[in-house]
Amino acid sequence: MKGNVSLKQLAIKVLEGYEIQYEEAIALSMIEDIDALLGWANTIREKYNGKKVDLCSIMNAKSGKCTEDCKFCAQSAHYKTDAPVFSLINEDEILKRAKENEANGVHRFSLVTSGKRIRDKDLDQILNTYKTLKEKTRLELCASFGLLTYQQALKIKKAGILTYHHNLETSKNYFQKICTTHTYEDRINTIKNALKAGLDVCCGGIFGIGELMEDRIQMVFEIKKLGIQSIPINILMPINGTPLEKQPPLDTMEILKTIGIIRFIMPSGVIRYGGGRKILQEHQKTGWHSGVNGALVGNYLTTIGNTIAEDIKMIKEQGLEV
Repeated sequence: MKGNVSLKQLAIKVLEGYEIQYEEAIALSMIEDIDALLGWANTIREKYNGKKVDLCSIMNAKSGKCTEDCKFCAQSAHYKTDAPVFSLINEDEILKRAKENEANGVHRFSLVTSGKRIRDKDLDQILNTYKTLKEKTRLELCASFGLLTYQQALKIKKAGILTYHHNLETSKNYFQKICTTHTYEDRINTIKNALKAGLDVCCGGIFGIGELMEDRIQMVFEIKKLGIQSIPINILMPINGTPLEKQPPLDTMEILKTIGIIRFIMPSGVIRYGGGRKILQEHQKTGWHSGVNGALVGNYLTTIGNTIAEDIKMIKEQGLEV
């Protein structure tokens, strides 16, 4: 791609319904005028999504002692970290948090459990809690329980859960460098099981783990091929005790450029701020004008986020709506 004229031409094609190809996304990554790229990404976001921002929140329902060796994760039993360790929390505590988040303006709520996959016994217990959440809140319910069989996915759907969250994390080629205890195909199969059961899927990745821009772009095209429309963007916050504890932070403009390119690839999707966005500092605001139209608000699994009120205030200050 040569210069901003080609950028403009491609952006107009996307605004008219064109789906860009992998080579074109790679060409976008070569553009030096990042402001122009982000400006067009924002225009695409406005065209396909308007001003509405989708807010979700999560609760760590079972923490630590994970058998998997994902190099970025504080909850892996392979590493010595300060991450909390506890079994499934009780329904009353979950319901209290869910109601608080709903009162604060959150649209979606998800429970997240550590481990490669959830045991059937734990799944039955947690799905009973979801039935209570469905009765006593108006939240759209999501879940994230690791690898999933089709039969488990059917049970999750039957319990009233709308969306299953399961990240690809990075490209297929780079994945083997950050995890050796399960495969990329395992993750793809889980997503396919969830989709087959009638669940929506939220699927994204984590940036700043040593991957290249090409890895991020390959991941997004894989997500698009699966028909997924919700893409959480996590940014590594190095955790002491993990293999990536000394990983240098990703450049802020590199993160924003990636977000802009994702908007070109997924013009109508929900590109969702996830964990680690505090690294952007004041540029968090820039992200709202670079293609972002969703956010995971409140605290994350093992790191602290903005308060929900702080996020809503920031979003409204950007002229957007929640």
